[in-house]
Amino acid sequence: MTDKVNPWSYKEFEGRAVDVAGKLAEAMIANPHLAVFVAMGRYDGGVPVEAITFSLDQMSIAATARARIETHTYPAGHMMHVPEPSRLVLSDDLAAFIRRTSGTR
Repeated sequence: MTDKVNPWSYKEFEGRAVDVAGKLAEAMIANPHLAVFVAMGRYDGGVPVEAITFSLDQMSIAATARARIETHTYPAGHMMHVPEPSRLVLSDDLAAFIRRTSGTR
């Protein structure tokens, strides 16, 4: 433990699932330039692809904001960057996303 790092707290989610889709929607509404890259592992037992997709679909945002959300599913688990084939594709996808959204094609 160090005094330079605040301990993580899940108090606001105590006894229920962690869902930050509402906060993401607020951020996307507040910042019309915010683009979101969502990487998902097909074999992730803790955060299933379908749960993420459902949460994103439930967000109350305009179609223009929804168009700024990019999702990618990789043949891996929760740490989709660990199997080398997934890591390489994830790296390429993320680099392309950054180029597109930063205007540095």
